[in-house]
Amino acid sequence: EAVAAEWMLEFACSCLCRHFAERSGAEFQWWRDIAQALINGLSRIPPHQKKTVYLCQLLIRIAQGKNLGFRFENDKRISPLESALSFWTLLEREEIKLEKLHEDIRRLIQIQIVAVHMENGYFKEASEVLERLFTDSESDKPLRVKLATVIKTKDPYVPLLQSFSYSLLISKIKSYIELFMKENETNFLIKEATKQVESNGLGATALQNKSVEVNENYKNELETKQRFVLSIVLRDLLGEMQNCCLDGDSSLFWMCINCLLGLHNMQNVGENGAPLACSRRRQRWTNTEDMELKSGVKEFGVGNWAKILIHGNFNNRTSVMLKDRWRTLSR
Repeated sequence: EAVAAEWMLEFACSCLCRHFAERSGAEFQWWRDIAQALINGLSRIPPHQKKTVYLCQLLIRIAQGKNLGFRFENDKRISPLESALSFWTLLEREEIKLEKLHEDIRRLIQIQIVAVHMENGYFKEASEVLERLFTDSESDKPLRVKLATVIKTKDPYVPLLQSFSYSLLISKIKSYIELFMKENETNFLIKEATKQVESNGLGATALQNKSVEVNENYKNELETKQRFVLSIVLRDLLGEMQNCCLDGDSSLFWMCINCLLGLHNMQNVGENGAPLACSRRRQRWTNTEDMELKSGVKEFGVGNWAKILIHGNFNNRTSVMLKDRWRTLSR
């Protein structure tokens, strides 16, 4: 289960990075929920996955950076960008070779924390957050003094804030993502799936996410091939790794497959290996499932959807479905 969860988290991070760079809102939110569920399911962060976890948390918060009503921390004063800054600090500690880019992004986040408060008319809060952001060190003093002066003007459109805009921050984050993706381009699921695609003559571009102009029919056919290939790759791995801790009966393993393929169940691959139609029909929740969900929340707490899914008796559900159903029940 630990091995499958690590593969899945790496894949979810890759998808988050791609959809953040492409500004694909719906897809980003889908993978955000999957990544968050996987992270919540970790009892501890493996050292080799710290960067992956920190980057996921950073992107999730940057995406909500302008929404001051959104909270990631128990302290209601902490905005999404201020929470993002804490994860950027953790990322900086994991690397030493990108000092210039690190410094640029840190300064942009700090400036935008103040700017977003000012844009929303929260000038008092902007002054308070300035005190939290900067130390008394000489290196911080010039920017701290400039931002204090900007706050006194109560003008969110001063040249300093316009020159170091939110769009520039997004651009710098994209630059960091590109470097991260290059270092992690040997993602296990992508690599194994690409091998399988090539061996079946389906064309390596199916899983390389390359920019090509295709019609809608080709896109649908390509998506079906991707789903089919990823399903047989993961299924075949069970037979090849008998000495590994990966268990074919593991509920977490099949949860990962369901999340990865976006399917309700594995019946979308027929007996002869041919992919069937991948429809997403709504499945009515039963009273039994509702009771299982309530029991799981009571035992593990709100937000630990992966754990609740593993230990509960649900009919072809994913952690995202559990989260949505709980939101409905809470109303």
